Amino acid sequence: MQLVIEPDGVLRCIYSEDINLHALGKPVIRRASHVEPTDDGQWTADLSPVGGPTLTAFPTRSQALAAELRWLEEHWLTSDG
Repeated sequence: MQLVIEPDGVLRCIYSEDINLHALGKPVIRRASHVEPTDDGQWTADLSPVGGPTLTAFPTRSQALAAELRWLEEHWLTSDG
């Protein structure tokens, strides 16, 4: 789990249960994406809640989740998002 501490002291991370975030203060948790199946059995990761694209055509949910995590780490976690 990556933790980013902003200059104003706000901590940013991609939620997981690796650590108890309540131990660091009162967390504010918001949805970053929607990973959903398509009608043809593929999976998509819609990152529009954080201003991102929709990643498409994954044969498995786990592949869509992995792509979602990579995108969030590369484009959202350390940005001003």
